[in-house]
Amino acid sequence: MDGANTQAYRIAILWRGDRAARQAATPQNNRFHRVFEELAALGIAAEPAVYDEDFADEVRAQLLAVDGVLVWVDPLSRGKTRAVLDSLLRDVAARGPWVSAHPDTILKMGTKEILYRTKHLGWGMDTHLYRDTAAFRAEFPALLQSAVPRVLKQNRGNGGQGVWKVEPVSAPAGAASTVRVLEALRGALPEELPLAEFMARCEDYFAAGGCIIDQPFQPRLPDGMIRCYMGVDRVVGFGHQHI
Repeated sequence: MDGANTQAYRIAILWRGDRAARQAATPQNNRFHRVFEELAALGIAAEPAVYDEDFADEVRAQLLAVDGVLVWVDPLSRGKTRAVLDSLLRDVAARGPWVSAHPDTILKMGTKEILYRTKHLGWGMDTHLYRDTAAFRAEFPALLQSAVPRVLKQNRGNGGQGVWKVEPVSAPAGAASTVRVLEALRGALPEELPLAEFMARCEDYFAAGGCIIDQPFQPRLPDGMIRCYMGVDRVVGFGHQHI
């Protein structure tokens, strides 16, 4: 792709921020400045599109005026979800502009449920999925009877939010037993509480069609993980993320 073929294109780069951040944003004064530089080198005009629910209509109008939008917004951020944004992006995509990643693509590939759907592949393990509170309460206590702690993950999250290491403190594992839990948030501390109380705390994860993924704890977690970066159908890079 050369500049002659791309100079007519306009791309919006979207991230979350407040009104002041939107008004002050330029291609140079944010953490995506290298993305702006690379697009400019290809002759593509890129513009900031700082988003918040308070001015969603304004952002929608901006996106409808460009050819495409690159989105960098976490599923959870300071108590806010992507519910409004995802609806907006679906509407924009339906009207012509290219959206990456499309919310429906994220639901297929970018949620914890993919761990359950691909458990039969080489990286799979003893993975369970709970669609509702009834299934969670009926099945999870029995799994705690194994010698290996369990890890629960809400379907959409980031930064360790809603990811819990759970291990029994008292036996047998049941609603009245005590468990030790630790959330994967940076700086979180372990706590001990009745299993029934902890499970009640997790019930919010089923809201809006959510689910919970349940896997055995991996002792090699401190080794980190390998991220594989794809460009369409090609592997374009690897990264070792330390825990």
